[in-house]
Amino acid sequence: MALHMLGKDPDSKNGGSPTVYYDDETGNYVLQGWKVSDAARLAQMSIPEHETVIEFPARMMQFFPEVKGGVGDDVR
Repeated sequence: MALHMLGKDPDSKNGGSPTVYYDDETGNYVLQGWKVSDAARLAQMSIPEHETVIEFPARMMQFFPEVKGGVGDDVR
C-alpha cells in the first residue's frame, strides 16, 4: 500500500493538517483533519465503534481529482 499526498490545507499554520491522501491499493481517500470532540455534534451522528469523525474544511475539496474534472487517474 502506498499513500499519495494530494494536498495540504493552504490556510493551515506551519503547513500542518488537514491533508488529503490517496491509497493506491484500495482506491480510497484518507483524510487527516481536526478531531471532532464536541458532544452535541457527536450526539447528532451514529458512529460505529470502528469509525471516527474529523472536521474537514470545504476549501480542501480542490485536492480531490474528481472535483478537478478527473476521476483519480492522476494518482493511481
